[in-house]
Amino acid sequence: MNSLAPLIARLDTAAAALEATQAAVQRGAPWAVGATERDAPEHEWAPVEVLAHVAEMLPYWLGEIERIVAGAPEPAPFGRLPTDPIRALTVARDATLPVHELYARIAVTIDRYLRRLPELTERQIAAVGLHPVRGEMSVVQLLESNVVGHLEGHVEQVRGSLPR
Repeated sequence: MNSLAPLIARLDTAAAALEATQAAVQRGAPWAVGATERDAPEHEWAPVEVLAHVAEMLPYWLGEIERIVAGAPEPAPFGRLPTDPIRALTVARDATLPVHELYARIAVTIDRYLRRLPELTERQIAAVGLHPVRGEMSVVQLLESNVVGHLEGHVEQVRGSLPR
């Protein structure tokens, strides 16, 4: 194991918490969608829009981690802005998928993280990339802010949007 162990544990915990929402999200289907197409802020998204976003952002950021680890040049340019049209269009499209498919996509990518992150060396973890807005960020910083913390926030968002 490497120094990412605490973040890996948080990622695994957040993934399990998100998985625990599946039955309730399924019961609430079909969900009204369209917030992403109206450019509504994320806090107004339906649970399926949040899930579509998570299913899109997890593989995206894993790829960006790999871009930084590959590192030529260093700092390797990485990332995107929230206004990225591919991000928005993917979320809008995938929010119409069956709920079970969104959860399955998320689970597959979480498994990829849980297999890949322990393989990284301390040198790879310390590698630095250059984000267009946030500037220089290490792999551990990207993982904390753009993956783990981001996922934890979306788990709470899904939980908060479910009927009581």
